[in-house]
Amino acid sequence: MRRPGGEPAVLALVGPTATGKTALSLALAGSLGAEVVSADSRMVYRWMDVGTAKPTAQERARAPHHLIDVVDPDEPYSVALYQQQALAAIERIHRRGHLPLLVGGTGLYVRAVCDGLRIPAVPPDEPYRRELEARAAREGWEALQAELARVDPASAARIDPRNVRRVIRALEVQRATGVPFSAWQARHPPPFRTVFVGLDLPRPVLYERIDRRVLEQVDAGLIDEVRSLVDRGYDSSLVSMSGFGYREVGEFLRGLCSRDEAVARYQQATRNYARRQVTWFRPDGRIRWLDAAAATPEAVLAIFRETA
Repeated sequence: MRRPGGEPAVLALVGPTATGKTALSLALAGSLGAEVVSADSRMVYRWMDVGTAKPTAQERARAPHHLIDVVDPDEPYSVALYQQQALAAIERIHRRGHLPLLVGGTGLYVRAVCDGLRIPAVPPDEPYRRELEARAAREGWEALQAELARVDPASAARIDPRNVRRVIRALEVQRATGVPFSAWQARHPPPFRTVFVGLDLPRPVLYERIDRRVLEQVDAGLIDEVRSLVDRGYDSSLVSMSGFGYREVGEFLRGLCSRDEAVARYQQATRNYARRQVTWFRPDGRIRWLDAAAATPEAVLAIFRETA
């Protein structure tokens, strides 16, 4: 969708988890004839439906969806691959004369697509990662932060040092390419304009929604879903299986905690994730924020028509 003589547009619906992005995106897709492009790093995995709050088959039948169920849980998946696939999907949607609706809360995915980040195509170096993880366990996250500050001060200043996985990735890319991870963050604007709409809630309301949704997921069969994945041979060390929800339920199934403890840990982990999502998106002045409790398709459309 584009204005006459103008660039095609993408409507990005972003914000923390449990704010109702999926429901609103379906309503928007129906009124606009849009196609949904997921920007969720967890929904790419097959057979991980309940714990990722993936749109149901019935919901996906209401509008075309892209970048959901892309890989098996033991297959590697990267931001670079996501960027490539999402941009290709958006191009196809534009060719059909439809509006791409980018929906999700994985901030790096959204930025990779809409800001045209230059993402290094460096595959995971598992032995090196294990070496650094062992070092972090032995010496603390400060040791890896100091190493990153030595080879890439800009990344060290930008990445939360307690996010050991991100620190390791920055070190891994620098080691593989000889180029600081921060230098890969240069932007190459994509051939479309993005209208950003964010869904927001007061922190207590958001946390209440998160806690309730976790309980609903457990009632909907999350424990059986994780058990089925384990029975298929998917180990807890996999990136997919170490995400919140799957990690805590996996610990329960291995007898490392009680069911109630697993649920409480899952709720806390999700609240922590939502807080990080808010921290990521909030400084972006392009985002027009709406109260998630009162957001309507009409309000989103008004913003889109005003700015697209």
